[in-house]
Amino acid sequence: MKVSFTKMQGAANDYIYVDCFKETIDDPSSLAVAMSPRHFSVGADGLVLIMPSSVADARMRMFNADGSEGKMCGNAIRCVGKYVYDAGYAKKEVVTVETLSGIKTLKMKVEDGVAVGATVDMGIVTTDPKVIPISSEEPYVDKSLVIDGKDYKVTCVSVGNPHVVVYVDNVDDFDVFGVGSKFEKDAFFPESVNTEFVEVVDSTHLKMRVWERGSGETYACGTGASATVAASCLNGLCPYDVPVEVKLLGGNLYIEVKKDLRVFMTGAAKKVYDGVYEYEDQGK
Repeated sequence: MKVSFTKMQGAANDYIYVDCFKETIDDPSSLAVAMSPRHFSVGADGLVLIMPSSVADARMRMFNADGSEGKMCGNAIRCVGKYVYDAGYAKKEVVTVETLSGIKTLKMKVEDGVAVGATVDMGIVTTDPKVIPISSEEPYVDKSLVIDGKDYKVTCVSVGNPHVVVYVDNVDDFDVFGVGSKFEKDAFFPESVNTEFVEVVDSTHLKMRVWERGSGETYACGTGASATVAASCLNGLCPYDVPVEVKLLGGNLYIEVKKDLRVFMTGAAKKVYDGVYEYEDQGK
């Protein structure tokens, strides 16, 4: 079996994109596992299907490198917007994309007829413990949480998927692998969690590294950057209604949080290459 794909990245958060306006993928979870390993396959943070939608310009399904399906990915959705714009499926300034976290609206940035990035309305961040979800009856903002015997000050929010924001003194030297994997699997997070480790440079500049559930440390995370700035506003570390620059391993994202906790994320989207992947049909 063969499948055509496009490799794209936003802030080096790279995914394999399949145009399901043309292709049919019967088992995307297995395909994500097969295509994502670096050095042994195409290599990516996961697989994204770009599909027709009855309620938006396109529908997005995102699968992590381990095959688990995610509800939303901020960097990936910018690339989906770029793809449907460039392919002519939605050649317009404002593009809508259906996700498991609802319909997202993207204002496309276009140069010489090609989409190069977007500002995404990420929706309203919530601290509701049942929505995130977390094992707490009350919102968890600037509270202590013991993980693997160590005490951390954390803030938990949902941006359509679960996030825990942890502030550290020096993010460059922090043990993201060792600590992030412990957060992800802790019983406090019944559906596991994405963990952001954040160093505050000043009120409009943050440095962040992220441990994504199902993928490990990635170069960037759009929902994670959104969660980080929202948490920082809630904690009085960043201002509302002002773009905050978040520096990640793969580049910078710009996040603006309104007083009602609606978040807007701006960043680039870049096509890397097209390819064809050959694989065994698991149904035979």
